[in-house]
Amino acid sequence: MSAGSASRRKRDRLERYLCRRAEGGEFYFKSKYIADAVGLSTKEIGALLPGLCQSATGFDLEEWGYANATTWRVVPTTE
Repeated sequence: MSAGSASRRKRDRLERYLCRRAEGGEFYFKSKYIADAVGLSTKEIGALLPGLCQSATGFDLEEWGYANATTWRVVPTTE
């Protein structure tokens, strides 16, 4: 498996997780609190999130604040 396809799978896994969570409405998270649920390290999640801000479907993702770690805001989109 190439590094690119592994990275894509990780990104897809994270996007699916956030999309499912967004079905319940707006929420906030820090990478360290979702790492186990997603099966990725906090470092991997942190590297993937900026790209998801631009390309995610089903939800909007934005960097919300920083206190010991970045807090992210997820808002479901209406299509």
